[in-house]
Amino acid sequence: MPGRLRPNPFMAIGIAILVASCGSGPGVSVTPSGTESVTWPPVGWPTDSGMTLMPTAPGDIHLIKHVVMIMQENRSFDTYFGTYPGVDGIPMAGGSPTVCVPDPANGGCVTPFHNTANKELGGPHGNSDARADIANGAMSGFVGQQEGAKKGCSPTLSPACGAGGPPDVMGYMDQREIPNYWTWAGGFVLQDHMFEPVSSWSLPAHLFMVSGWSAKCTNPSDPMSCVTNIGSPGLPTSAKPSPYAWTDLTYLLHKNNVSWGYFIRTGVAPDCADDAMTCTPGQQTAAVASIWNPLPGFGDVAADGQLGNVQSIDDFFTDATDGTLPAVSWVTPDGNVSEHPPNLVSAGQSYVTRLIDAVMAGPDWSSTAIFLAWDDWGGFYDNVAPPTVDGSGYGLRVPGLVISPYARQGYIDHQILSFDAYLKFIEDDFLGGQRIDPATDGRPDSRPNVRENAPQLGDLTADFDFTQAPRPPDVLSATPQTDLK
Repeated sequence: MPGRLRPNPFMAIGIAILVASCGSGPGVSVTPSGTESVTWPPVGWPTDSGMTLMPTAPGDIHLIKHVVMIMQENRSFDTYFGTYPGVDGIPMAGGSPTVCVPDPANGGCVTPFHNTANKELGGPHGNSDARADIANGAMSGFVGQQEGAKKGCSPTLSPACGAGGPPDVMGYMDQREIPNYWTWAGGFVLQDHMFEPVSSWSLPAHLFMVSGWSAKCTNPSDPMSCVTNIGSPGLPTSAKPSPYAWTDLTYLLHKNNVSWGYFIRTGVAPDCADDAMTCTPGQQTAAVASIWNPLPGFGDVAADGQLGNVQSIDDFFTDATDGTLPAVSWVTPDGNVSEHPPNLVSAGQSYVTRLIDAVMAGPDWSSTAIFLAWDDWGGFYDNVAPPTVDGSGYGLRVPGLVISPYARQGYIDHQILSFDAYLKFIEDDFLGGQRIDPATDGRPDSRPNVRENAPQLGDLTADFDFTQAPRPPDVLSATPQTDLK
């Protein structure tokens, strides 16, 4: 059956279904609205419908010697996993969505629909757009926001060009379009309450990813001059090459002799500096700070002599092959493989597969944890209102996967999570529980809180069983057959 998932020979407990979440059990015939019936899980996959959330992981977190964070672009959880059995997904009844989002331009409303389009448009995704999409918890602004979005500065990228039909922000995909993502969900861990750490666009999300904060500093040499800014924190300029004066995670890693690398694919960086939906694509390189490459703009990275740790994606593949991965790796794409609309979903899935295959096939696989996520929701529909931890977020839900030889098998993690949980896991694994905390880290800054200590934040160790023998790799095809058109 082309485009379907194949049984994973290393599965031990398979897909775990929470009946309360979806009302569907193992082997259910999943029928997304307007599509054919799909049997899930595939025949031959073992199941365990009695899954319970494990509050802590047995064994030793220090079996993980390498953490790899792969950050893709602009997809909501429901866009990719809204019909995955057992998750807090698109509300359904009899295989059809029961939600309908208002359509201000045309009247009526738009229900979620199965979408096979390889090239999508998405919607605007700045802070004001997040507030409008969330609509005080009604989750009803997505269609209107896409219809009223700014038109791009490049006509070929404008939503007015070829956007016809139902707004694509209401579309969702499943194993027929993104088989490798669904395979990893079935074989490892899928997180259905992973929220963007900030209710905004890519630059603030990436700043949170490496530092637990997004701010603007009046004096780039004074960490106490920084004030929370989740709309326009700014980029480095020739006059201010290091505008991010507050502390990022690499400061603690360097201080404790923990190796790290930030790997970026040279090429197109399409997310717009004004958080518009579309704009003329720029260029990114490892040496220059940019929206998806913020670390060269942090003063502590330059002061520690660590700018050379920001490297080309080619170096990541070399390290994975040679067994020389650093303890902590961030991996970011260029536009062409980012899944950021209007770039192709298939190109992003192939790129991510090559990254994960490289780690699995390398000497470091047996001691690695891979965290795969998407930096923001991209304007796409999601049905879950994000919880509030502070004035910055959380933002909307994004897909999250944990892939590791020690990851639980077929496990759905329902904890509230954000990228802050990645920082927390790294700090617990490599830094003895130290936090990016101005009161204790030796480099005071003016951040309002310590995000890793938020009481709502779950613990990623729940996604692991460190007592199990490390599972062998399961290398996938980087060019799977799909229904994408």
